[in-house]
Amino acid sequence: MKILYFASLKEKIGRSEEDIDCPPETKTVGDLLGWLQGRGEGYAHAFEDTALIKAAVDQEHATLDVPITGAREIAFFPPVTGG
Repeated sequence: MKILYFASLKEKIGRSEEDIDCPPETKTVGDLLGWLQGRGEGYAHAFEDTALIKAAVDQEHATLDVPITGAREIAFFPPVTGG
């Protein structure tokens, strides 16, 4: 599955996208965030407060409990402010 990172998440992780094979027990957006946090310091820092992370599964906004089984693309981004 393709994972996309935007804005400050991209900066902290050091990449804008990657293709991953996550473990079979990774079933929801929240599970994926937890797994990503364990992939290294940049990921841990980027996802330290999951309440602030926004996600989209196959280009549809998603909450942490949304299933990711069969998803082709998951995007993560920080909250967006307007001005």
